[in-house]
Amino acid sequence: YFVAYFSAMFQRLMQIGPGAMVAAAFIGPGTITTATLAGANFGYTLLWAVLFSTVATLVLQEMTARLGVVTQVGLGQAIRQKAQSKSIRLFAIFLVIAAIALGNAAYEAGNLSGAVLGIFNQNDVLSPINLPVIGIGVVVIVLLYTSSFQWIERVLVGLVVAMGVLFFIQAIALKPNWTAVVKGLFIPQVDGNNLQVIIGLIGTTIVPYNLFLHASAVKQKWQTPALLQAAQWDTFLSVGLGGLITMAIVICAAVALHPMLAALDATAQQTSISALIEGYKTGGFIKFGLFAAGLSSAITAPLAAAYAVNEILGREVSPKNWSFRAVWLTVVVAGVVVGSLGYKPTQIILFAQVANGLLLPVVAVFLLWVMNDKQLMHEHKNTAVTNLLGFLVVGITVVLGLKSIVHALGKFMF
Repeated sequence: YFVAYFSAMFQRLMQIGPGAMVAAAFIGPGTITTATLAGANFGYTLLWAVLFSTVATLVLQEMTARLGVVTQVGLGQAIRQKAQSKSIRLFAIFLVIAAIALGNAAYEAGNLSGAVLGIFNQNDVLSPINLPVIGIGVVVIVLLYTSSFQWIERVLVGLVVAMGVLFFIQAIALKPNWTAVVKGLFIPQVDGNNLQVIIGLIGTTIVPYNLFLHASAVKQKWQTPALLQAAQWDTFLSVGLGGLITMAIVICAAVALHPMLAALDATAQQTSISALIEGYKTGGFIKFGLFAAGLSSAITAPLAAAYAVNEILGREVSPKNWSFRAVWLTVVVAGVVVGSLGYKPTQIILFAQVANGLLLPVVAVFLLWVMNDKQLMHEHKNTAVTNLLGFLVVGITVVLGLKSIVHALGKFMF
């Protein structure tokens, strides 16, 4: 019985692929930074925000997985087909190119720089040209140019699993107050002091470009509705693991860096635990996490941009197509240039924040529209419960989008 059970589990684990891309995409340097700040400043009290964002991501990504497997159509293609009005189609094209292509080009610099900081200290990187950024950029280009998605999936699965093991071990070894952890997971606390961090935690998990990346990647791996269960398993396992990794980072930072918790641990824990806390403070334990998160996001961001732009423009989507390669190459090169020369793409990132704030609820509404099309989805269209959850996520993303826009415009103007 046990042999058969573990054999079946192993077979399921071997099916992991597109979901790992999603997890690897939202666990980037920004997620590690935001989760660390959440734990350091607010202890365990913002774990509920990670739990909510993980569930919301599961709701949306399950829809895109179902769309890709059942219809063999990417999200960009579906939006283009449903948007019969020329004005709506042009609006969708503008938002996708602005938020996905330009936004990912700006964020790619942060992904590459985050990967470098996982290997080198900031003072050790030569200036004015950051050669390690160029080196990692070349690695990303080689991986994407080979068009071997099996290898890319394996790399991303390995990085996500390694991050998970690293932070889970840390979280357990630091011996957190598990009662307080459970309280933080299920009792929301929102006030003026932590609102920005809450928005950051949710915004770094529910990523608009993942909706395009996932649907396109799933339809390449599973070509028949009979395999929908495998795609859903892949989604729930991978996104769930990504959420647990983020929670583990918050817990580690809470124990090691939160003033009150760190003081308690320093006096009450054993010497080995205190040493582990000190090691976390000096950054030694998050270096590999930064490297893995930076490299994985540096691969998925340009890939997602290539899918989204080519689909929304109605071009043939093929990893070996010149237009597909042109988009991801542009994103990587832009990130390498900005990262290697030390430029701070503040204005571009602010523009990307505004565009993403508009894009996420719009794409979520388009997704719900498509998922309720009986002619397209047949018996796999959304249920009433799925629609309720989807509209709840849309409502919250609208509020977050407006807050993101106001925050970005405030920085830009003042």
